Amino acid sequence: QVQLVESGGGLVQAGGSLRLSCAASQSIFSSYTMGWFRQAPGKEREFVAAISWSADNTYYGDSVKGRFTMSRDNAKNTVDLQMNSLKPEDTAVYYCAARRGAVISQSRLAYGYWGQGTQVTVSS
Repeated sequence: QVQLVESGGGLVQAGGSLRLSCAASQSIFSSYTMGWFRQAPGKEREFVAAISWSADNTYYGDSVKGRFTMSRDNAKNTVDLQMNSLKPEDTAVYYCAARRGAVISQSRLAYGYWGQGTQVTVSS
């Protein structure tokens, strides 16, 4: 059973930055694609970013392109999400997710493992 734990959320002013981290309970990076999703109150869970196991490929949701950067450290079993130029509409609970296999997916249904989420609040 893979366990994922997010950290790094908090309150920040618009235009500021935050860095989220996700730690995995075991070495899964040789066979798992990792993703970040977010969910705002009253809205569906939204794709934010995903990265291949080798970090060769990354994909971003349209709303965060150019502002967010996803990375991974296979030696530490961690993935990070650097969030810059934050906007109030980025306010949400952010979830780390893992998907077995090499194919990157933007669908939340493709991910079988999820963290508990970390709150990000951006004030205007």
